Formats: sequence, structure tokens, C-alpha cells
Amino acid sequence: MLPVVPTELEELRDNPVLRGNGTYRIALLIPLCGAAGLWAPSCISSAQVAVEELNRANGIDGRKVQLIMIDAAMEASISIEETVNDLIETNSIDAIVGMHISAIRQRLSKIVRQRIPYIYTPLYEGGERTDGLFAIGETPQEQLGPSMQHIQNEYRPRSWALIGNDYVWPRTSHSYAKGKLQEMSVGLAYEKYLPFGLKSMSMFVEEISRSGAEAVLISLVGQDAVAFNRAFGKANLHDRMVRLSCAIEENGLLGCGAQNSKRLFAASSYFGSLPTDANLSFKEKYFNVHGDQAPVLNALGQSTYEGVHFLAGLMQGHATVWREHSVSPALPVIHRSGRKLSSLNTSERAPIYLARADDLRFEVIKEL
Repeated sequence: MLPVVPTELEELRDNPVLRGNGTYRIALLIPLCGAAGLWAPSCISSAQVAVEELNRANGIDGRKVQLIMIDAAMEASISIEETVNDLIETNSIDAIVGMHISAIRQRLSKIVRQRIPYIYTPLYEGGERTDGLFAIGETPQEQLGPSMQHIQNEYRPRSWALIGNDYVWPRTSHSYAKGKLQEMSVGLAYEKYLPFGLKSMSMFVEEISRSGAEAVLISLVGQDAVAFNRAFGKANLHDRMVRLSCAIEENGLLGCGAQNSKRLFAASSYFGSLPTDANLSFKEKYFNVHGDQAPVLNALGQSTYEGVHFLAGLMQGHATVWREHSVSPALPVIHRSGRKLSSLNTSERAPIYLARADDLRFEVIKEL
């Protein structure tokens, strides 16, 4: 069965029939351009699998589910706040599933105001407590801390370099990382925050090379991470430095190239190569829908699959009370996931894994 093609925003505006009550319309907010645009194919394809599963059953609220595509890139030409507010005001969407950077989430949280459910799916900096907004991704305490500890134990770097884009997730994550370095009695040799879309990273790679750092935490987004790792590999810094990222995924790894990914590690609750029962089930569903040439499976794509199912579970179990809650053990949501098998113990978080780049794939080496 072919997946239902997501509805474009312009198509929704031009066709009043699409705004009828016969479907449950989810605004799928993902970056379609800019530094994070390389995530889009995996995120769209994974969300489509969840929609297919729901629509083979009862949909959401007894209605067939429809995806409405909205570009949530920082570089997008539209005003995301005006667009989302207009869609809510005209009853054109019933919910939001957002896989975008935290800066966009912070802006939209002031616009949505509990009028519709808002599921935020990727890893993030933690601390989101806005009622009606459900952040389901992993946080630095879960993901970054244990992976830094492992790298430190294995490679004993005397100092670290921190580099990321200039917005809330890298800055908050690096604040946590600096506390972790102090805890481990390890030095900080370098720290830098960059605007999105820089064409050349060679200057920053040279600065890191001169800093004396022996480990690098990379909190750059999408294509910016690709550009940095290409410059890093060209400079052969992997010979004396190890790299760690919580955001580089399979699309980014392909973009970096095998020659630029030596001694590159990633920490995540999901990798396409995970040999778990939950992932084997998810992969079977994914490739049955999209075929062998589907976009690569990765953590960010899996998060949209899980986000759509989390929304369905939220509406099934808590349709009358979701506005007064955010993610907490007090509001357990039973839902499907590619990270873990569904269970009644929904407060149990998915495990975090550390993987090492091996040619053009991630090899999972440890559960943290």
C-alpha cells in the first residue's frame, strides 16, 4: 500500500474541502531547507508509516489522519508563528507534531497556547514544562553525560573542545558538558558558537587544532555538522582527537563520508542498525511501506513516527485532560515506538546507546 502523500500548506489554503471535519489533520513541522533540511526525507517517511498504521485502524478520534507539511527551518521564507496561528484560528489543523530545533519550539509555545496538542519529538535541552506541549526526546542528562563519561574513560583526553550552533540547545548542552568536565577534573580547551549555514569551517577546525584539545563535542546541526566533519577529516585531526555528537545521525554520516568519520562517536536512543526487537519491527513496517530505496532510518525520523503515535495515544487516553499536562509520569501515554516495545510501564525511558562510525553506518558498541 502506497503512503498517503502529505498535504502541502498551499494546497490546504487553496482547497476548503481539505479543511472539513472528516480527517484529523496533523501539522508536521520539519525543516525543509537550510542546515537541517537533510533530515526531511527520513522524517516525512517515518511519519507516513505511523499514519498508515493509524489509518488501517480507527485513525485518531475516529477520523482518518492527514499530514500537513510546514517548513519549520530557521531559514524558511514563511513566518512560522503567523502560519501556525492562522491554521489554528481557522480550524485547519487538529494537532502539531514538531521535529525542529528548540528555538522554533520556544517561539511556537507562546503561539499555540494549549489550543491544540503539540508533540515535540527530537532530543532537546530539557526543562520543557509548558502545558499542552509534550517533549518526548532525550535530554543531556540522559544522553550527553553518560557518553562523555565513556569517551573520557576509554580515551583519557586531557581537554575537550565544544563547538555548536548559536541557539538554546547547544548552549544549554554545553553548559551541562562543562559541569561534567569539572566533575571529571578535565580541562576545557575551546568553546565556540556559530551561525547557521557557514560555507567554510576550516578556520574553526584550525582553532581547535591549535587549542590542544584531544576530544571534541560537536553540537552543530545538519549540514553544518557535515561541513565541520569534512574539514576535520581533511585536516586529519582524527589522528589525535576523538569526536562525539548527540545530533549527528545517518543522513549526516552519509554527508560526511567515510574518510571524514574516523573516530566519530554518536549517542542516541535510536540508530537504524539497532538489533532490538522494537527496531526490527519498525524496520519491517518502514520498508514494507516505502521499499528498499527508502530514506535512511535515523533517530530524528524515528521520532516523528513515535510522535504521531504518541499523539494518538494521548488522544485515546487523555483527550479531556491533555491541556493541563506536559510529559510526566502522572500522565502515562501508551504508544508505539521504534525505540522500545510498548508496555504498560510507559514512564520507563528508552535506553541510550553509543555508536561508532564504521564506514557509512553507525555500529552500536554500548548501551549506556
